[in-house]
Amino acid sequence: MTGAVQDDALIEHANQSIAVGSKSFSAASKLFDERTRRGAVMLYAWCRHCDDVIDGQEAGHDAVSISREEAERRLSHLKAQTHAAYSGVELDDPAFAAFRQVVLAHDIPRQHALEHLAGFEMDVLERRYLSIDDTLEYCYHVAGVVGLMMARVMGARDEATLDRACDLGLAFQLTNIARDIIDDAAVGRCYLPEQWLEEHAIPRDRVADILHRPAVAVLGQRLVELAEPYYASAQAGLSALPWRSAWAVATAAVVYRQIGMKVLDAGDHAWDERISTSKAEKIGAVLIGLWQAITSRFARWPARSAELWQRPHPSCAADHHASPAAGPSDAP
Repeated sequence: MTGAVQDDALIEHANQSIAVGSKSFSAASKLFDERTRRGAVMLYAWCRHCDDVIDGQEAGHDAVSISREEAERRLSHLKAQTHAAYSGVELDDPAFAAFRQVVLAHDIPRQHALEHLAGFEMDVLERRYLSIDDTLEYCYHVAGVVGLMMARVMGARDEATLDRACDLGLAFQLTNIARDIIDDAAVGRCYLPEQWLEEHAIPRDRVADILHRPAVAVLGQRLVELAEPYYASAQAGLSALPWRSAWAVATAAVVYRQIGMKVLDAGDHAWDERISTSKAEKIGAVLIGLWQAITSRFARWPARSAELWQRPHPSCAADHHASPAAGPSDAP
């Protein structure tokens, strides 16, 4: 009975996390079957918690400035807690207790979790992004690898399907970066490639200046356009998922792609207010997602384009699938 109550508390915490943190993902997650939804929202809660801890925010909002020393301390704690989740340790923090259940239920590789934390480390160390490949590497760590973990929750194991899941994560993050260019610049972060900034004579520390808004709009639109082949590639992975998972994923993709299209259409005014989708648009996305999930079963999908950024593949399965009962990994 106690365990059941504890489990109920964990899923309630996870549901609250996704409801507050992302209305887009929350709506799409309701389309999963019960077991998959449980794993997906618990995984989301862990990702959201880690992001909030590093950014000094709550559910993705109201970030406060913290020192680099404090951010490094917090990152170290997140790494220790993550290793503990893989080591069979009972954890009091609901986000990590839930993550431990996801790890056990869905065989989430330890390396994936550490790669995700490496994305936060890039923020802590104030990594600069010289080329678009550098930006895509960041996208992989903060979102592409989340796609890999989510796909495993949905039962995917083959590398081709995982590649498509990673592509969707990359598309989501490129959309995020485009939408949040000015908000990020206000807190001293810039994920736009410096090569792009130089092409338009935008100083990195002046991205938020209204003087540069027309040029920034061009770069935001460029990011949205860059996301398009990744959204398209992800479509090919739908048929490999259980149909309700395919429906949920397709719906989330439609919603997020709409955000990118709004950035594209708004031009210089894309950052006058935070772009989002309406309830009616989300309902429409559910219907479009249903259609895409069904028709994906009958489509002939081309091979994944070699032009797309390629995620790092595991060189040895043993390195990437550490047992939850094992001790901390030596992986970076």
